[in-house]
Amino acid sequence: MHDIWNPWHGCKKCSEGCQNCYMYFLDAMREKNGADIYRTKAGFRYPISKDRSGQYKVKSGEMIRVCMTSDFFLEEADSWRDEAWDIMRQRPDVKFFLLTKRPERVADHLPWDWGEGWEHVMFNVTCENQRRADERIPFLLSLPFKHKGIMCAPYIGPVSIREYLPAGQIEQVLCDGENYGGVRPCHYEWVKSLRDECVEYNVTFTFCGTGRVFVKDGRTYHIEGNGLQSQQAYKSGLSFQGKPIDFKLTDGWGYPIPDEQLYKPYFGERCQTCGMRQTCNGCSRCGKCDGSNRL
Repeated sequence: MHDIWNPWHGCKKCSEGCQNCYMYFLDAMREKNGADIYRTKAGFRYPISKDRSGQYKVKSGEMIRVCMTSDFFLEEADSWRDEAWDIMRQRPDVKFFLLTKRPERVADHLPWDWGEGWEHVMFNVTCENQRRADERIPFLLSLPFKHKGIMCAPYIGPVSIREYLPAGQIEQVLCDGENYGGVRPCHYEWVKSLRDECVEYNVTFTFCGTGRVFVKDGRTYHIEGNGLQSQQAYKSGLSFQGKPIDFKLTDGWGYPIPDEQLYKPYFGERCQTCGMRQTCNGCSRCGKCDGSNRL
């Protein structure tokens, strides 16, 4: 996927949401141990890598999700993080999406020139249930970030964030069911309630996927495949576009980049009914959907 940067791989389970971790599941399929943590080789410098013409592979205005097979604030990655921060520092024209289950570690591991935050970095905490929401969101609100969000994934218990929304700091909430391992159910009523709270405060809410086991009106549905789960989330109509997130992207000299020079996502036919579309970088045009990548 062209919107993911994994400077390191592997993680240590730390809460209920980790129980059926997709990374552990996929690593096990390759006879690997997801608890083995290592710095990636080819992928570490991805945001500043260039193509043969000397242009950045990641275009100005793209959103890059960081450490999707680990945690950016993992203790075992402390010796690598400064270099990752430096890579982000070199690309103030790219949006970086950080996600953690360890917000208590963040304050001590910000870069020296962080100040009140970088305009192109969005910080998110995982809130898989109410216990973790109440534990992590206060850290989220207290930390100096320009952009903040919440990810309820895997969504394994009802979550209310109404008491945290009046502060006006939370700009986005993402929600997704569970897909691997034991697969705990996601309930429509939980999603709808969370969505209604976001609508009340004009906060963007994206229902990314139902997960493999989805409960609605007392009926349990088994939905196989990420694509179908995402389509069902889209068809629910629960996603909501709230107040736009204003990333002030600049070039390396600090000058604002005109909108016409920023990356514009392309969405193919299959993208039209995808639950992720609202927060996605768009289609990479790899050819897999239409078979054009076949020899």
